[in-house]
Amino acid sequence: MQSVRECAELRGTLANARARGKRIAFVPTLGNLHAGHLALVKRAVELADLTVVSIFVNPFQFAPGEDYEAYPRTLDADLEKLVESGADLLFLPEVSEIYPRGAEHATAIEVPALGDVLCGEHRPGFFRGVATVLGIFFNLVAPDLALFGEKDFQQLLIVQRMVQDLHLPIDIIQVPTVRESSGLAMSSRNAYLNVAETTVAPELYLQLCIVRDAIQAGEQNFAILEVAAIQALKKAGFRPDYFTVRTASALMPPGEDDVELVVLAAAWLGKARLIDNLSIGPQA
Repeated sequence: MQSVRECAELRGTLANARARGKRIAFVPTLGNLHAGHLALVKRAVELADLTVVSIFVNPFQFAPGEDYEAYPRTLDADLEKLVESGADLLFLPEVSEIYPRGAEHATAIEVPALGDVLCGEHRPGFFRGVATVLGIFFNLVAPDLALFGEKDFQQLLIVQRMVQDLHLPIDIIQVPTVRESSGLAMSSRNAYLNVAETTVAPELYLQLCIVRDAIQAGEQNFAILEVAAIQALKKAGFRPDYFTVRTASALMPPGEDDVELVVLAAAWLGKARLIDNLSIGPQA
């Protein structure tokens, strides 16, 4: 696996591959890779001739007081996992390479409406940072396809909308959430959980399953289900940011005729902010 740190070298390497007719896949990450990330890489290897992975802890998507400095950085282990998964090229830029005038002065990309609700409401500026860095990476890599996990459902919708609105010729491929045997969605921030919290954490997935099953059984009073789930999470020791049923296409409160739904949750457990979701409907 080749590693590059500079934008010019990345572009040159990929231009040569593209000239040879290679189909390029891209998997952007913050590092501290786990089985969920590797599922994206392995799927990319199946779908493309050349798989590019980025590791970049993006300061633009961390608000003041969040865990930018403390975010787990495990480069040596990440390199081993990427080689084993079949990645071809690692882009490992410094912050100054991506934001030469500093992130606070960078041209920004925003996806209105989708980026303002749920996690966007509780983490102001987060999706602005995500969309901006992905816009930069999409411009540098110019992939044929890019892969994202369904665990970050709101992010997935925002990326799809951004690609559509900016007329980028990139296929966005979504990959199912990878879970622990307990049901807990895999996340780099799970490392913040202590032993006792790790035992409690699967309750988030359990409450999502309870709500999904109730809706599939015909329950239409979503508000009652949401309140009950929030109460159960609080009782278990969580500090919920939200637990809600929304439309799968636009994250809006569902109407009577909406059948493609998603139930989403974000909740703090100790130092870890956990997010998860389950889809409901004909395609679930």
